[in-house]
Amino acid sequence: MSGIIIVGAGQAGAALAAKLRSHGYEGRLTLIGEEPQPPYQRPPLSKAYLLGEMELERLYLRAPSFWEEQSVDLRLGATVTSIDRAAKTVTVDGVALPYDQLALTTGSRARRLPAAMGGDLGNVFTVRTLADVDQMAPAMSPGVRVVIVGGGYIGLEAAAVAAKMGLSVTLIEAAPRILQRVAAPETSAHFRTLHAGHGVTILEGIGLDRLTGEGQVTGARLADGREIPADLVIVGIGIQPNAELAEAAGLAITNGIETDAHGRTSDPHIWAAGDCASFPHGAVRIRLESVGNAIDQAECVAENMLGVARDYVARPWFWSDQYDTKLQIAGLNTGYDRIVTRHGDEGAVSFWYYAGDRLLAIDAMNDSRAYMIGKRLIEAGRSPAPVVIADPATDLKALLKG
Repeated sequence: MSGIIIVGAGQAGAALAAKLRSHGYEGRLTLIGEEPQPPYQRPPLSKAYLLGEMELERLYLRAPSFWEEQSVDLRLGATVTSIDRAAKTVTVDGVALPYDQLALTTGSRARRLPAAMGGDLGNVFTVRTLADVDQMAPAMSPGVRVVIVGGGYIGLEAAAVAAKMGLSVTLIEAAPRILQRVAAPETSAHFRTLHAGHGVTILEGIGLDRLTGEGQVTGARLADGREIPADLVIVGIGIQPNAELAEAAGLAITNGIETDAHGRTSDPHIWAAGDCASFPHGAVRIRLESVGNAIDQAECVAENMLGVARDYVARPWFWSDQYDTKLQIAGLNTGYDRIVTRHGDEGAVSFWYYAGDRLLAIDAMNDSRAYMIGKRLIEAGRSPAPVVIADPATDLKALLKG
């Protein structure tokens, strides 16, 4: 018996399977994941879970009984090694499984330092999976010296948790400023000041030459020759899409698995969603790495697998929690040429990205009201004049009317 097979049991795979069942799909449904745990949420791993504030069971996206109740054949700790598009089968641990339709929700993985840079030394960690965090947790104790490589959101969140746990934290970023790839200088400055206030040393504009040590990491040698002692290292230099399985099967690849607006790949029987998928967004092709996109895109693909034929229209939103600051982001800031700053109550602030007179995105720090209104304005294609946004007397809610 064939049916639908979903490869990848993360946020997108779980959302896709649940949506198929809720929309009436009654055929055979198989969800395959490489990790031994049922689908779980990743954002709390490096925060609440690592801090001991969240138990393992609370990470699960669904109660383990859900999958059995929904007649989902959940195969955990299983590896798909190949796709035979002609035979319409996937090989799982040496066994060929037939499919009518196949969905690839293979997600992404953390980029690692090469062995030549010391990436294979002991006590060098990435933060992506439950296993990553479980391996790292015993080394996280007060007074331990940690070096964090990478000043993006992954690195900064790791720095915040390490500082809260009493570790001595140094973060190094090769670019001239933290968050340079994803945020405006104003947002970078906000978080630089925040981390400095919690004792984190941030070194910008200096690259890593290599990690040092014999078997176990003992330090980080910088490009200028300085060496920083380290008892452990956390590498946060981004993630990359898991597209190798699709590429080996001959599917089109463009910064991930290429799909059309419906989520269909270059093979009409194969679909993709989540971190691994690139899709049309206006005149360009993008790939979004976020929980919101993983859910929304997967649910759209599920509907399209059942014949709905709906274009996926991304409404990008992201968040990051660092100390007592909640950053909420809406929109995509690509192409901005102006930042408008709006101050809120009790230290809240938001930065509004404009390209000319067009509002593109918003970064809101502890200002959920500005975030929600900014998000709705962006999704509606409305762009209030920058001077109006900057005026603290402006009633933002009123901008939604008319």
